Amino acid sequence: MGALKPWHIILLVVVIVVIFGSKRLPDAARSLGRSMRIMKAETKGLMDDDKDKAKDDLVEKADAQSGRAPLTGEVQQNADPVQRERVADR
Repeated sequence: MGALKPWHIILLVVVIVVIFGSKRLPDAARSLGRSMRIMKAETKGLMDDDKDKAKDDLVEKADAQSGRAPLTGEVQQNADPVQRERVADR
């Protein structure tokens, strides 16, 4: 009962032609196509910006982690005696 039959589509096309007129339909279709193309380009641009931002964030995190200096002997020498024994046992 809810299926779309071919005569439904034909009736819909006839109503659209009657309402808008046959001369205005190609212009309307062209305008709709242009609008969709612009929307697609803008959406793609936004997605590319998000990917670039995510990539930049990952690079910054990687740089921050690789910029850490390893512990030196001075830090271990200044630790309390119990800490030095634990480090020496390793």
